[in-house]
Amino acid sequence: MEIRPILSTLRRHKTAAGLIVLEIALSCAILCNALFIVGERLDVLNLRSGVDDALLVEIGLSGVGQQADADARSAEDLAVLRAISGVESVAIINQLPFQSGSWNSSLALTAEQEIPTLNAAQYMVGEGALETLGLDLVAGRDFEAGEYMSSDVLSNVEDVQGLTSSVILSKAAADRLFPEGGAVGKTVYMANIPLTIVGVVDTLLRPNLMDNNRTQSMIFPIRMNFNNGGRYVIRVADPSRRAEVLDQALAALDDNDPNRLVWRQRSFEESRARYFANDRDMIGLLLLVSALLLFITALGIVGLTSFWVGQRTRQIGIRRALGATRGQVLRYFQVENFLLAGSGIALGLGLAFGLNQWLMAHYELARLPLAYLPLGALTLWLLGQIAVFGPARRAASVPPAIATRSA
Repeated sequence: MEIRPILSTLRRHKTAAGLIVLEIALSCAILCNALFIVGERLDVLNLRSGVDDALLVEIGLSGVGQQADADARSAEDLAVLRAISGVESVAIINQLPFQSGSWNSSLALTAEQEIPTLNAAQYMVGEGALETLGLDLVAGRDFEAGEYMSSDVLSNVEDVQGLTSSVILSKAAADRLFPEGGAVGKTVYMANIPLTIVGVVDTLLRPNLMDNNRTQSMIFPIRMNFNNGGRYVIRVADPSRRAEVLDQALAALDDNDPNRLVWRQRSFEESRARYFANDRDMIGLLLLVSALLLFITALGIVGLTSFWVGQRTRQIGIRRALGATRGQVLRYFQVENFLLAGSGIALGLGLAFGLNQWLMAHYELARLPLAYLPLGALTLWLLGQIAVFGPARRAASVPPAIATRSA
């Protein structure tokens, strides 16, 4: 098909053609970046926490008692919780993935190192925590019974200064410290405290996911009593019984000591869902805006093509009288739309890159991957061809006899 007549026609309708090109360009720019943001958020929503999400229930208490008896009361709580039907194991931990706050600390390869090698989430756990959480130990071993300490040691400056400890790292943290491998058995330093690496777990996310080092974590055998911010994590045998086990656990803890405030009581999956509530809302909003934008763009293409078909009815009839087939008339409008969409998309890809640069500067968004540009372009091209098909079919159905009618 000759492109020159189409270009000649478009030059005679510069304003209308320019407006539809601009509409397509803006749609392309917004669509590419919206799809990129949605893809990023979906990746975050599907992050592996490293723990058995579906099997965990967490309970946080305050007012356990005076410092002197907090460890004893925690031991009594653990005993009554383990006796509940449907409970596989229970452990004390200071934090879990997907929460707003986070305990963090830095690690270095030597005590004299001025700039630490990494910053990692600082998990403190009691006996049986790796089993309870379902962490996958990929190297080394779990903590031994004699390595566990009470969190009371953190309250005494002299104890902290002379502290040594075993530590288990996430694989990401171990690989960052020792890229050549073989982290187990080596010593790292938290300030001036020497830590011996005894094990490596596959994955354990940082609780608040606030930076790019979200997979760097370390685990200490320090039993956090509730005066120091611990919480109980319960592993159930059957996910369908989580609510039942939680109710029984709360009742057992109340019987053990009613003078306490429960500040957290939920399944881990509920905690995860609450943490990502804003992300899900953002995804829904972006998808809705993208759909409305595509709908409006399609309406613009349909409206413009219908207007042009109405204006060119006699011209179309003359072409039909001169031998043009319905298929040729249909292709004429499809090619015309393809050229308009192509111009808009070419401009839109540049705008998409510019919009991404602005988002990077103001909202710390990552660079737009090139793969999203052809995805946006293909979507707009397909939308254009679908939108123009109805008016183009009506144009193709114009009978040759229309050319003989007077204006």
